[in-house]
Amino acid sequence: MVAGNNVAPIRARGLGVPFAGETGLHNAITDVGNVAVGYSTIFRGDGPLRVGLGPVRTGVTAIMPRGHAGVAQPVFAATHTLNGNGELTGSLWVEESGQLEGPITLTNTHSCGVARDATVRWLVERHGALTDVWSLSVAGETYDGELNDINGFHVTADHVFEAIDTAAPGALALGSVGGGTGMICYDFKGGCGSSSRQFEIDGQKFTLGVFVQANFGIRAELMIAGVPVGEHITGGEVRSKPTGSIIAIVATDVPLLPHQLKRLARRVSLGMARTGSVSHNGSGDIFLAFTTAQNVTSGSRKSIYRAEFIDNSDLNPVFTAVVQATEEAIIDSMVVNATMTGRDGITVHALPHDKLCETLRTYNRLGNIDSP
Repeated sequence: MVAGNNVAPIRARGLGVPFAGETGLHNAITDVGNVAVGYSTIFRGDGPLRVGLGPVRTGVTAIMPRGHAGVAQPVFAATHTLNGNGELTGSLWVEESGQLEGPITLTNTHSCGVARDATVRWLVERHGALTDVWSLSVAGETYDGELNDINGFHVTADHVFEAIDTAAPGALALGSVGGGTGMICYDFKGGCGSSSRQFEIDGQKFTLGVFVQANFGIRAELMIAGVPVGEHITGGEVRSKPTGSIIAIVATDVPLLPHQLKRLARRVSLGMARTGSVSHNGSGDIFLAFTTAQNVTSGSRKSIYRAEFIDNSDLNPVFTAVVQATEEAIIDSMVVNATMTGRDGITVHALPHDKLCETLRTYNRLGNIDSP
């Protein structure tokens, strides 16, 4: 067994997996200025499942679009659902208003309501002036019941507070941390993954980052760098059925309007497809995109605002960045991970680096070792 924060430091680029595009400093969503991420990881107990007692392999992830300092300022945002067997609370108001307010939290399926309610409580206790009337917080979920005592309801408001309070910019721990602790991706140990891209538009440099809670796919579908890796690395499958989900959060500093952000959110689907996904009937594939570029004000008396946005004809490098960063984030959610044993002795194996490299080398797809 491996505890949630004990993940291998090597990422896919460090193995020589070839990815296109220029990354930011940390190759993470936090490369977008002011974006902060925090975790609360719950890892305790061994042996057979005893509902309410464990074993527990779960947690909460918090993403703050403008960090703690900017929690009072909304961002333009939009969502897209590729397949709707999942939940993202508050998404109706995001779609209606074109704005996202407060932290985003990610957790397991049966704790999504707790995460939503606790985020509202966090806002009331930490920033009461922001929630005098109401708040529709955004919380997402994926299912971790193969490894976790999901019906034990172990996630509490304290865990949500911890994830939000500890959210910070900079380098990220990935893999089995926070909401991704008990997740499975293509029947390997999955969870949290992130990646970023930098690009120029009209001579100005911009950044885009993607964060995923990856819990989807069956082994035979897995593609890495265009190679059918899942067909070559077999054995130890736990799920072996078309269920599971993915929540993806896209952040950028490109000035965009909500309808343009929806176009970005749709492109997450193409990044998933590069890893082999067909978006199964039993999968909740739900995406949200936001921009930190605009100065959006909520609840003021001012009636008219001005917003910058790029021309639609200049969106292609932004679309490319979404697809590339999504693909890499999903692959990294497995590569950085370690084998985990959970409820009833169920063991989900990590993607073996040696076999991955051997398979890519066979197809002449193993490149030079890169970083980050």
